[in-house]
Amino acid sequence: MTLTKIRTAAASSLAAAGLLFALAACSTPAATQPSTSAPASPATASSSAASEPCAGVKVVVDSGALKQAAADGSVCVPVDAPTLASKVLDEAKVKTEGTDAYPKELVCRVNGVPAADFDIAHKGGTYREECKKMPAAFAYWSLWVKPASGPWAYAQEGLATLKVSPGQSLELLYTVDGAPATPAA
Repeated sequence: MTLTKIRTAAASSLAAAGLLFALAACSTPAATQPSTSAPASPATASSSAASEPCAGVKVVVDSGALKQAAADGSVCVPVDAPTLASKVLDEAKVKTEGTDAYPKELVCRVNGVPAADFDIAHKGGTYREECKKMPAAFAYWSLWVKPASGPWAYAQEGLATLKVSPGQSLELLYTVDGAPATPAA
């Protein structure tokens, strides 16, 4: 087995394991207080929102290689203390869906992407995400966190337990065959 194949196999295994650990999505959000301003939906947020400073938590959804505008966007969610990622996504109007087997532990779809009838092109051909068990190790949503200053890091907790603080960014990124490997901004 070549070093490239070993690395690919290891990356696929880590990605699948990371999904269980890092994406405890679709959890019941903590009780929310009504906010004074309703954030815009990421799908309708202006493109300048990605570059503007955010005093709260910047939420980014990037469908990556899928290039599905229905999912993509960026919005600033006002928070003044560490807040559960699931609540921040709820306030940002980002809808996540889990799988039949892992309804709260995994993210299978974000804002309906990828749709059940959408052909995902990958190195092995095409694939359709049914959201039954585990998403494919070569095509999945990953969760990333970025401090106010510093690089993006793969989340070490899932949406149900991860807390994000003012000044941080939270991104859901769809990866196919390892690309994109990390968030762009």
